[in-house]
Amino acid sequence: MSKTVFSGLQPTGKMHIGNYIGAIKQWVKLQEETDAIYCIVDLHAITVPQNPKALREKVLEVAALYLACGLDPKKAHIFIQSENPNHPYLAWVLNCVTPFGQLERMTQFKDKSEKQKEGTSAGLFNYPVLMVADILLYQTDEVPVGEDQKQHIELTRDLAEKFNKTFGETFKLPKPLIQAHTARIMSLQNPTAKMSKSDIDPLGTINLLDSEEEIREKVKKAITDSGSEIIHGENKPAISNLLTIYGVFSGESPIQTEEDFRGKSYSEFKQKLADLLVEKLKPIQQRYQETRNNEQELRKILDEGRDFVIKKSSITLKKVKNRVGLI
Repeated sequence: MSKTVFSGLQPTGKMHIGNYIGAIKQWVKLQEETDAIYCIVDLHAITVPQNPKALREKVLEVAALYLACGLDPKKAHIFIQSENPNHPYLAWVLNCVTPFGQLERMTQFKDKSEKQKEGTSAGLFNYPVLMVADILLYQTDEVPVGEDQKQHIELTRDLAEKFNKTFGETFKLPKPLIQAHTARIMSLQNPTAKMSKSDIDPLGTINLLDSEEEIREKVKKAITDSGSEIIHGENKPAISNLLTIYGVFSGESPIQTEEDFRGKSYSEFKQKLADLLVEKLKPIQQRYQETRNNEQELRKILDEGRDFVIKKSSITLKKVKNRVGLI
């Protein structure tokens, strides 16, 4: 029996090459060898204020990008989180066994609530429990995540273990699947910070749907380190980041990339990097346009995904309701 893998991205901001390299590229590989379930987590998105019309559009944009980047609905189940009511149902049950103090200690809550101050919602406080429900509903074996999400998987295992001990064996204990060799893509304007949808400097991120002009401008204006050698190194974080991006999209090893650009100037290297990104993102953008323009087909894929996950997750939820005494 194959392993079940679950993951998802929020439909907020613009999806960038960091999301592609760090998440979707791994998902495409995993769909070949697992029972893969991939979600657009719109319920998580509303923990901060959203424009309703823009959010609906973003959900479909992300779904179309999933497909454009290589997710195959014949191999993976793709759905919108809010279309499966089992997610908030299980989240409520789990909220009733989750220690308050454990949620207070969640790093992302502490960081975000510090920024939002009085505007911090109960949803932001509680959303890690919804994330736990997302995962446990499908008896997930592995969750592909970045290092920054590891704490959420630990919470998932803690709550699953607590529920199992209190009410009887119900949930699998999922493991985080952290790809050891996945490249960590940093901001083009601040190589000490991860490339992020929320980066206030638009020059810091290369988005999957950026035009050729935008890609070239962002690469041209990317900051570099002192000196002129194009090599990986701790003392050259900016050029190392650009080399990493080049290596991922070219398929070359870091050593080969360094060899290719030995004796070349930063501007020559940036020119080649821009050419490569334009070339590699073009087919993704073309597939995206085709998929997004055929909303009927896109909706059909999402409906099939929804029907599958409701059926699968209802088995777990029925067991949970029986365990806790709900009719």
